[in-house]
Amino acid sequence: MITIKLLFICSRNKWRSLTAEKIFEQYNIYDVRSAGTEENARIKVTAGHIGWSDIIFVMEKKHTRRIKEKFAQEVSGKRLICLDIRTDFPSWEVNL
Repeated sequence: MITIKLLFICSRNKWRSLTAEKIFEQYNIYDVRSAGTEENARIKVTAGHIGWSDIIFVMEKKHTRRIKEKFAQEVSGKRLICLDIRTDFPSWEVNL
């Protein structure tokens, strides 16, 4: 069986990317990891993470930019998808 290696990236790897990892790891067709771009991330993204992955999902455009700047060689030819899931929600969404 072929597995697809998914990498989810956010800033600190505490909520968004970690949640995505937990959701997708239950499916046998995926091998899933998550990481963060910031110094204080729970697991900080490395060149090894990028090289390992088949598809990279980032939560925000700033993560796309950071990954492309820091790991230009490793990310070349990889599928990189921005989910546009930000943490600065409008107050009306929080108070529902």
